[in-house]
Amino acid sequence: MARADDLLPIPPRGGHDIDTDNDLLPLVAPPELKAQVSVEERFVPGPDGAPDVRVLVYRPKNETGTLPAILSLHGGAFVFAHPDTFELMDVGWALQHRCVVVAVDYRLAPEHRFPAGVEDCYAALLWTAAHAAELQIDLDRLVVAGGSAGGALTAAVALMARDRKGPKIALQALLIPVIDDQLRTASHEQSRGGPGFNADGNEGMWLHYLGEDYDRSNTSPYASPARAEDLSGLPPALVQTNGLDPLRDEGIVYALRLMEAGIPVELYNAPGCYHGADPIDPRAAAQAMRVFGEALGAALHPSAS
Repeated sequence: MARADDLLPIPPRGGHDIDTDNDLLPLVAPPELKAQVSVEERFVPGPDGAPDVRVLVYRPKNETGTLPAILSLHGGAFVFAHPDTFELMDVGWALQHRCVVVAVDYRLAPEHRFPAGVEDCYAALLWTAAHAAELQIDLDRLVVAGGSAGGALTAAVALMARDRKGPKIALQALLIPVIDDQLRTASHEQSRGGPGFNADGNEGMWLHYLGEDYDRSNTSPYASPARAEDLSGLPPALVQTNGLDPLRDEGIVYALRLMEAGIPVELYNAPGCYHGADPIDPRAAAQAMRVFGEALGAALHPSAS
């Protein structure tokens, strides 16, 4: 059996700075955009017995009063990156959607395996809801959004909020999400040897996140949301998948299961697009981003939709 490091090598760890973080390409916001938002670093209470969780709070400087909010859970195969790495995305969301963005710096595997990361994310959701007045956010328009591994964390946080009777979530927005640790899909096999994040990376990711000795016969749905038997009572969902992504099928199947459970779902698959590599079809990639952005905007500003 291949080891996690053979399938998905982890480079030396950097700090939180976006220019030294790791081998993910940092999405740095241009100075003229970043100047339009206030950015506050906070350390909020973590899960019981765990360290505080670092969050970055972005707010458009030209917006006053109560705003909608996005809890942003970054991608990176559970082992890479920080919210700083995705600065451009979070700044862009704050400005485009006139909202507060709370970006969560959850603990990374393999140093901190499941459930550390997802419990950090849920703790950040609880803090955001408890401090709505201070943050000047509208809890009826609180969205949780994440891409790739952040999509898994988003789906898991939605499950936790339902099961633990936590804060109301207006939309769970899953962008090319990790959903299923069982790795039995056609899209997983079709990605072998492909560019970007492929079957090897997918297999290595789960070994890092769960541990090489983890009993996968009974994986927790808070790690692998596809394992949840009951999807009723969850928030509406936005699911965007890529046609050449190893994660394509698990995202689509999860969206269909949500629909079967009576959950409103918007599903879009972008043909000709990889995971973490340049798309064969840039038109489809651009259209997918428009669809995702419009659905976020509708959840954050429903009266304007």
